[in-house]
Amino acid sequence: MAHVVVTIAGRTYRMACEDGEEAHLDELAKLVENKILSLRDGFGDIGEQRITVMAALTLADEASIATRKLEAVQTELAALRADAAAAKEAEAALTEKLAAALEDATMRVERLSRDLQHGGDETPPML
Repeated sequence: MAHVVVTIAGRTYRMACEDGEEAHLDELAKLVENKILSLRDGFGDIGEQRITVMAALTLADEASIATRKLEAVQTELAALRADAAAAKEAEAALTEKLAAALEDATMRVERLSRDLQHGGDETPPML
């Protein structure tokens, strides 16, 4: 278990984290500190506890908005994947129909070719 010392709202905290997560925890602390400083710039000195709660709520709101956007993108991605699967199925069906039509056309051309080779003595094929 690793430890990181962070400063938030002028106070120093020793925090535990998983090994390798030290830099991430430090970045999170800087994010909170910057949010507090930003709110102080806007509201002035309204008390440590209140500004910290406002920062926490603001960050929670931003996380909530990001989560909703992510869910919307995931829903859109699922719909696009379903559309792509449907298009692939439609393509396969059309390819099958095209192959059948080409086979039928080939058979007709071969019949016409045979008829022409025999001098047209036989009854003309039904097209």
